[in-house]
Amino acid sequence: MARNRSPRTRRITQSDSVVVIGLGRFGRALALELVDEHTEVLGIDEDPELVQQLSGTLTHVVRADSTKEDVLRQLAVHEFNRAVVAIGTDLEASILTASLLVSFGIQDVWAKAISEAHGRILTQIGVHHVVYPEHDMGQRVAHLVRGRMLDYIEFEDDFAMVKTTPPTDIIGRRLADSAVRTRYGLTVVAIKRPGEGFTYATPETVVRADDTIIVAGRTRETEHFSELQ
Repeated sequence: MARNRSPRTRRITQSDSVVVIGLGRFGRALALELVDEHTEVLGIDEDPELVQQLSGTLTHVVRADSTKEDVLRQLAVHEFNRAVVAIGTDLEASILTASLLVSFGIQDVWAKAISEAHGRILTQIGVHHVVYPEHDMGQRVAHLVRGRMLDYIEFEDDFAMVKTTPPTDIIGRRLADSAVRTRYGLTVVAIKRPGEGFTYATPETVVRADDTIIVAGRTRETEHFSELQ
């Protein structure tokens, strides 16, 4: 088992760090974003080229077989509180790795799924958070294509937040007068003027044509609102 440097050379604080297993496109992007947010990351992959590419970029990066319990224990993976299985096409490796992480008692195990069946198995073995990157991105882009949405986040229980431009009928009016909540079932939570940052919206906020707004509410209502002209 080759590695660029041993995690025990300088022990990272496992409780405040994340282990990312699988450093393909999704795992790599996730790991790099975590590092950018000042989170220490132990990256694990079997591909020596990927390991070499990320050497010196992640806190630690190791070439290893994540389906072997003794290997993961040697790397102190069982001491982490958060772990992500970002293995994509090798379903057996994904499931075996996730199963080991769950058996370690890690508090938060995330895993990438490439199909509903894959996700169902991951859930059944005890993975706490199953994500579908390709499916979720497809849904998100579809919503952006439909109307004037600039960004879109959907939560569980049929609730969403949308970044959009204001429809004509609320421009030049105070939010209290435009009655967005009564008419559309939504709340305008923030507003951004050109060249400025977002600020919280209030009933006294007057919406301008060149503003960007964030609205929150039921998914269908946010979709309908973003389609208004």
